Amino acid sequence: MFSSRRKIVLFLIILFTSVIYGYFSLQGESGKIRYTTRAADQGDIVRTISANGTLTPLELVDIGTQISGRVIELFADFNDQVKTGQILAKLDPALLNAQLRQSEASLKSAQTALSVTINKANRSRNLIEKGFLSKEAMDEVKELLDSARAQVIVSQAQVARDQANLDYSIIRSPISGVVVARNVNIGQTVAANFQTPTLFQVARDLKQMQINISVAEADIGQIHTGQTMVFTVDAFQDREFSAIVKQIRLNPTVQENVVTYNVIATVINEEGTLLPGMTANVRFIVNEKTEVLRVPNAALRYKPSLEELIATAETQPGKRLLYRLEGNRPVAISVTTGITDGNFTEILSNELNVNDPLIIEETIGKKQDKSAASNFRFRMF
Repeated sequence: MFSSRRKIVLFLIILFTSVIYGYFSLQGESGKIRYTTRAADQGDIVRTISANGTLTPLELVDIGTQISGRVIELFADFNDQVKTGQILAKLDPALLNAQLRQSEASLKSAQTALSVTINKANRSRNLIEKGFLSKEAMDEVKELLDSARAQVIVSQAQVARDQANLDYSIIRSPISGVVVARNVNIGQTVAANFQTPTLFQVARDLKQMQINISVAEADIGQIHTGQTMVFTVDAFQDREFSAIVKQIRLNPTVQENVVTYNVIATVINEEGTLLPGMTANVRFIVNEKTEVLRVPNAALRYKPSLEELIATAETQPGKRLLYRLEGNRPVAISVTTGITDGNFTEILSNELNVNDPLIIEETIGKKQDKSAASNFRFRMF
């Protein structure tokens, strides 16, 4: 019995001693700074500017009508390939034919009146030569002759106008391309009295397209004609397309005090993969370097919590500070930086080497677990 009690007491003493030792060990760890590092390495850095744009055909023509009428035939539909001069639609020509016949009749009447007036003028010349007609009467005959000739010209112009209107009842394609929009159906009446209606839209060639890109004024100074850019579209997110800047338009757009400029880029679309209206997620390549010494941007943002280090680490003009881990302590290094891509920054000076451990973050021991440790209570039974 006595031996059992001694064993129990001895076990409890050992257990209590272990708990006390562990507690004070944790307290000793509290406040100790631990560092997270990333190594400097060699790699590529591509500096880009991001923007959004819309794909449009290189040349898009709105085809309308100069006359009003009812559509009686359609010869083209969406996505049809058309040639220059090809008939797309026809309007009802009944009223136009009637107007043309009326004008032709007026022309014939005017020509007949002119013929009569010419004969009268010839007789009047014979009479005035023989002295049977006064000069005043001859002047009146000449006036009638000029008026008859003018009426013939007016009638001829009216016939030409009505013939043109009849020709306009046949809607033809002005360019060769593909029909991207058809805004009319058979039986529909179109009115061209106040505004020309758009019946079709034809794109010249979808194998060459352009992107209309809105670029912020802060970035427009880094973009120039002939610059290379890459973009993706939501339909093919795993594929990257390339384009070239064609034009930077000087007319700015201001919306809610935000100034943007329209940049036009051309893209080759031989496969026909890209479609009009697609949204392009654009990246302009401003600068690109390969196999350079680079560091993560988190290392440039890190600032040590030790006041004595902050006091002694002074940044020189044109340089930035990094902290290399040496002997479990941060050592400040002043470096000259180059371009950045948002994740990595180029290092131009020789203070760093590849694989140097650079501090990107620090944590304070296990201080955060102190409350949890203090909640532990040893209970004697």
